Amino acid sequence: MVEAISSAVWSALRCPECGNRLVKSDNGAECPACGQSYPYTEYGSLDLRLRQPKKYPLEFELGNARLSGLNFPSDPLAKNPEPAVDFSGIQVPRHLTKELLSFFPKARSASSLILDLGCGDAVHKEVCTHAGFEWVGMDYQAREAPILADAQSIPFEDGTFEFVLCVTVLQYVQFPFVAMREAFRVLKPQGTLIGTVAFLEPSHGTSYYHPSHLGTYNLLQDAGFTVHKLAPVTDWPALKAIASMGLFFRMPRPIAQAIIAPLQLFHTLWWRAGGLLTGRDLENVRLKHFAGSFIFIATRDDKRMTTARPGV
Repeated sequence: MVEAISSAVWSALRCPECGNRLVKSDNGAECPACGQSYPYTEYGSLDLRLRQPKKYPLEFELGNARLSGLNFPSDPLAKNPEPAVDFSGIQVPRHLTKELLSFFPKARSASSLILDLGCGDAVHKEVCTHAGFEWVGMDYQAREAPILADAQSIPFEDGTFEFVLCVTVLQYVQFPFVAMREAFRVLKPQGTLIGTVAFLEPSHGTSYYHPSHLGTYNLLQDAGFTVHKLAPVTDWPALKAIASMGLFFRMPRPIAQAIIAPLQLFHTLWWRAGGLLTGRDLENVRLKHFAGSFIFIATRDDKRMTTARPGV
């Protein structure tokens, strides 16, 4: 069974259908405004997934060349020289590198909340609580998630969270522009968004979109975020990702990676030779264009907002 939802989290919950406040019931939660009921699952998760189709108004501004010139940060992520949290001495998930963890914010107060969007089996909980946050895990179907909900209709009031963590989630969302607008909506002003998204990984499971660095930047900027870092995951290049995720049907991953290693080495050396011949530093270009996935670090800066975002 998952842990019970705290009173602080209950007070911030909203109906995913209509956006009004929820009240506790014997079997879960109810919305007095629209009459919708949300039961607990057999594992103790509060099931706040949409019960019926919901329209989400979405507008795009066409003809805006703000992405031209690639004038945004996209080099490999370097460790923050002044990290806010010391994670030494605790066990952290392998996919959360020291560089990425060095950008985790520290909770502003004892009541600060973090939304682990797409929390899966709660693997991020320890690092989030170590940073001083109350961890709020949300997933669409994981048993270990206290809250089951759709990233495209996050069941929380505006400005609930200081930090949203979104690791390998966006590729599984049918409408990622909506998900990022929702993440923006539930963040507090100057709140932090940190996450990763697949790029040149093979399509897998129910993955919909694998955006490039331009696509990822566009998703974040459209939602209103100020993008501080957008970096290729350097230890997960495309060739390694493809080999590891099924290029050779049912082959053990170490063997598949060993087979592809000479080609990866030749690819790297060829680009470095090209850099020497042209007098250009092509390494960052190579990493960006052949990344298996990207890291992004952004904040909610309301001064950039020009249009209101719809609530849940």
